Amino acid sequence: QVHLVESGGGLVQAGGSLKLSCAASGHTDRTYYMAWFRQAPAKEREFVAAIGWTDASTYYADSVKARFAISTENAKNALYLQINSLKPEDTAVYYCAVQSAWSGSVYRGYSHWGQGTQVTVSS
Repeated sequence: QVHLVESGGGLVQAGGSLKLSCAASGHTDRTYYMAWFRQAPAKEREFVAAIGWTDASTYYADSVKARFAISTENAKNALYLQINSLKPEDTAVYYCAVQSAWSGSVYRGYSHWGQGTQVTVSS
């Protein structure tokens, strides 16, 4: 099992920045990819970004690639998401996820999820 805890969310004004963190514990030795997803009110959860645990390859949703940066600190089993130039449409609960077995896609098939951290952007 892998346990994930997100932090770093909050209320920010449009144009501001946030850095989200995710602390992973448990059987992280079999991690293929770690990712961030988000779910806005009344919308489905959507993929935001992913990173390869061993090769640090990165993948982004088109809507965020110019403003978001995903990174890891493997020694600390930590995942980060730097969010710049925040927009009101970035308001959502942001979830950290781990893929412990290759699902065939970096965009889906994640087996472990955190509880989420709320990001609210005011205009």
